Amino acid sequence: MKKILLISILFLFSLILNAQTVLVVASEPDAKITVDGQNLGTGTLKVKVPKDACINVKIQKVGFLKYEQIYCNKKGGSTPPKKQYFEMSKDDAEEASIKTDQANVDFSLEVKSTYDPTEAWKLTSQIVTDYFDAIEVADKETSYLRTAWSVQVFQQNTIRTRLIIKLGNSNPLTFKIKLVSESSGVSGTSVKADEQFRDWDRILRKYKNIISDFSTRLGNK
Repeated sequence: MKKILLISILFLFSLILNAQTVLVVASEPDAKITVDGQNLGTGTLKVKVPKDACINVKIQKVGFLKYEQIYCNKKGGSTPPKKQYFEMSKDDAEEASIKTDQANVDFSLEVKSTYDPTEAWKLTSQIVTDYFDAIEVADKETSYLRTAWSVQVFQQNTIRTRLIIKLGNSNPLTFKIKLVSESSGVSGTSVKADEQFRDWDRILRKYKNIISDFSTRLGNK
């Protein structure tokens, strides 16, 4: 038993002795640094790469792009650098958007009593086309409208946005308006890959006034 324990200790000591150390430095001093899923520091961290192994290092900060690097210390492979500096760039998807409670929520809008259904539907369509290029479904009889997805690709994200309008009440005439905002977390995702998109609690800046426009131009209040 003592012999087995001694061999195990010597083996571990050999791994430590032959480990390579990499100084990881992020341009943002409060960026979180995780190694193999464990949060080990912020900004600057010395990480050890054991002999015959690889480690996964991630650098993250809210509002910035995410960085990931794999370091390996294996015979015949490339040697990890002694130091690596990560110049972190702002997340272009977040810079082009705002955090809001208007995303993915049904808003009820009571139409001004001075508009009859035909006038209200016409104005609704005009407001929609101020923001979206293509309407996928428009049914005046049922007061249902849905735009096609509008897609914008960023360095580490793909955002798709659409507007859905449906009848909430006939008397008084009330529409339910929903601005759907979804992200995939990956650049270049196909707009048809529904399984890769999730609700996003942000909306692109170009849509930030759409709900208020409906309220001002069409609403009863």
